[in-house]
Amino acid sequence: MTTRVCVGAIVGAHGVRGQVRVKSFTDDPADVAAYGPVESEDGKRRFGLKVVGQSKGLVIAWIDGVTDRNAAEAMKGTRFFVPRDRLPEPEEDEFFYSDLAGLIAFGVDGAEMGRVRGVANFGAGEVLEIQLRDGGSIMVPFTKACVPQVDVAKGRLVVDPPSFAEEDENDQGGAER
Repeated sequence: MTTRVCVGAIVGAHGVRGQVRVKSFTDDPADVAAYGPVESEDGKRRFGLKVVGQSKGLVIAWIDGVTDRNAAEAMKGTRFFVPRDRLPEPEEDEFFYSDLAGLIAFGVDGAEMGRVRGVANFGAGEVLEIQLRDGGSIMVPFTKACVPQVDVAKGRLVVDPPSFAEEDENDQGGAER
């Protein structure tokens, strides 16, 4: 099966004629429609997508066959996928989130820490969620300082978590001043 990458998700309707608001996960938000038809997460539905504008960090788009607000609103939450081979290769030190999920995380001392569960961006940059071997998980900023080595081909990365990540695990709930 061809690897697919999520390029966007519908967050709601826009207007009364069937346009949708799309959160784009592509470098240039308008590129959400640049790689041919998009597919639903289960791969059972294909959509022609045409970007017609941008507003407040979202892309406004038409979807073939969607002609009114009710149909557009019913699609809220639909995520759009394209086959990986349609996308350009990432630049050096750039990665698809899907390439990072599942990598084995090693500490700078060489000890296996766990596995990357996923990548999130809450507005201040990407963060890796690492499921620890001994239970629990940590969130590590995806920066060169905290993740100095990534080797997708070998399925591994090296993590040097900031000190606050370890302190949070031992925090007793009190604050010091």
